[in-house]
Amino acid sequence: MDWLETLVVVVHVVIAVALVGLVLIQQGKGADAGAAFGGGASQTVFGSQGSGSFLTRLTTLLAVVFFVTSFSLAIFAKERAEVAGEAGIPVVQESSEASAPVEMEEGETESGKSSSEDELPELE
Repeated sequence: MDWLETLVVVVHVVIAVALVGLVLIQQGKGADAGAAFGGGASQTVFGSQGSGSFLTRLTTLLAVVFFVTSFSLAIFAKERAEVAGEAGIPVVQESSEASAPVEMEEGETESGKSSSEDELPELE
């Protein structure tokens, strides 16, 4: 199972880097006005039509794969947490008893010391 998780992490990182690269390669919507004045759109790799359709579809595909790998990594993390709980490793649990007041003995303060210990000795 560890090799599968490692594979998913590697694919996840590669897809993340590819997504960043694809987003940076794509032209914004305002780039069309610059192309009308000789922006050199006919010299692009994707032709004079532009790279919008191809890059948009590729970005969408990579985003879907990124979300699938993110979801699967969350499932792996949940399984590891359940295994850790079964193995005796302490797991943090919330309880309603944490807000309950603690009973103190007579003459004892919140720090656990008696009130006579908190007083300063008198100087003579």
